[in-house]
Amino acid sequence: MSSINRRQFLRRTGLAGLSAGAALSLAGSPFASAAGLDRALALSARRAVRVGGTTLEQVATPSGGAAGYQRLAAGPGWPLVVRGELAAAQSGRDDRRTALASFVQFTDMHLTDTESPMRFEYLGHLDDAACRPQETLTVRGASALIERVNALGSGPYTGMPFNLVVTTGDNTDNHEQIELDWYLSVMSGGPITPNSGDPNRYEGVQNSGDPAYWNPELAFQDTYKQAGFPQLPGFLTAAGRTFRAPGLTTPWYTTLGNHDDSIVGTLPDLGLLNDVYTGNRKLEGVNAADAAQIFALFKTDPAGALLKIGQLLGDASLVRQVTPDDRRKPFTPKSFAQAHLDPAVTGPGPFGHGFTADAAASGDLYYTFPIADGVVGISVDTTNMAGWADGSIGTAQLHWLEQQLQAHSGHWYDTDGNVVRGGAGGDYIMVFSHHTSTTMGNLLPDPRNIFDGRHNGSELVALLQRYPNVVAWVNGHTHMNQITAHGHAVPERSFWEVNTASHIDFPQHARVIELADNGDGTISLFTTLIESAAPYATSFDDTSDANLAALYRELSYNDPFAKPAAKIGTPLDHNTELLLAKPSR
Repeated sequence: MSSINRRQFLRRTGLAGLSAGAALSLAGSPFASAAGLDRALALSARRAVRVGGTTLEQVATPSGGAAGYQRLAAGPGWPLVVRGELAAAQSGRDDRRTALASFVQFTDMHLTDTESPMRFEYLGHLDDAACRPQETLTVRGASALIERVNALGSGPYTGMPFNLVVTTGDNTDNHEQIELDWYLSVMSGGPITPNSGDPNRYEGVQNSGDPAYWNPELAFQDTYKQAGFPQLPGFLTAAGRTFRAPGLTTPWYTTLGNHDDSIVGTLPDLGLLNDVYTGNRKLEGVNAADAAQIFALFKTDPAGALLKIGQLLGDASLVRQVTPDDRRKPFTPKSFAQAHLDPAVTGPGPFGHGFTADAAASGDLYYTFPIADGVVGISVDTTNMAGWADGSIGTAQLHWLEQQLQAHSGHWYDTDGNVVRGGAGGDYIMVFSHHTSTTMGNLLPDPRNIFDGRHNGSELVALLQRYPNVVAWVNGHTHMNQITAHGHAVPERSFWEVNTASHIDFPQHARVIELADNGDGTISLFTTLIESAAPYATSFDDTSDANLAALYRELSYNDPFAKPAAKIGTPLDHNTELLLAKPSR
């Protein structure tokens, strides 16, 4: 192809909103040359790539200048990047390709009870996860994401209908029963009232009158409004009103995250503070010195942090009286599994969404599940209830995981690198967890079983590389998009680690993942990021559900303590084709 203008490119590929010039500037992109554009055109001619509704088509982009509160608009989409670190791309594979599986990953939704007494918003200037301006809208934002998935229905590259949706943890923010109820209703559909305490008013920091927080309904200039945040009359009332969540039309599965089993995902929950969760005392007026001490203890002595918080709760001058609510009681791993067994939340299935009666009895929240014919998923629990945000995996679970890997593999390698022949298993395997390979260094003994050893991410990578049928490890936790190639001298022992950004912090992505056999000794994993169905444009005087979902995204971009640029990732972490050597049989 000697030349092609943008209009011809868009008309022939159907990539509405994608600037060819922008594509040409992306380092590592297959569109970074005329040959790359040729391949894009040939691909679209042979197989319709459904870009609509994905970040292949358009991406939320700031529309203003570099300073101040930014409004968002539709920006150019992100093109496909072919990554061949683990296997070489063979020409003609688009004609030979056979779809094997297609699913969607949700992660880090953090459905948040913002009125809970057991929150630490006063640490927001030290940790952006402690208080977010958009967090009253988490339930509506998650519902808008589900609207997008329901509308898409299938993968953009293979066209294969979605087999399922799987979450990779931090489904709730503070492992409260009411947050779990919201999560199950968001996923299955039905009416939700995202409010706790007094049903007729909001009782959280966003109407506290404290200038350290965004007070959207008040006229005074808090620090957020001084930075350009708007005043939004009726915002908090609208955020807490009842609405009907559409629910997924695709089967879904749940994986556990640290925010699902610990106090704010960091502090060990020994059941000693349940009265604070459900009571009427909300700690708000903490000075900078005490906040800094608590924050330091979070990282070094979680139990000490709880003691310090308990002391401050005894000072009436620091405490706001709120309406008590028993629904805020924290759930346990056992009750988490049991809640998934409620027939009322079966939705599109499967019953239990990965969890069984045995899981509810034992609290062991790891399991295998079918993704598609010949493709199996393994959901592991990498949380550590001893405290701290990062995770690890216990010895008993690691042994269980190896048993599952062997059951679905025709051959594997022992620790000396020798081939071991197994049974008739020959499934492709995908592992799902909350934590990533680099965030599994928390080796504190599990208080549920102090004699069970703990293992880090490097050990898990080494185990997975012994099983050639493992093609991907899919996870969350970091709130950023990052795709890592785990290579090996023996090509079939390589796999991809796919880490996706959260759906509470900008860019609020989920990810479509498609697996295909290229018919040439390689397989491909396609990863495509998607945004919620909320519009980009917002209004400051509209309290409709659609506008609230749009504000959820816009406020997250403008969070002054977040770092959206770091969380977005690079083109190598967005819309990709990840090549692998097909394991021998």
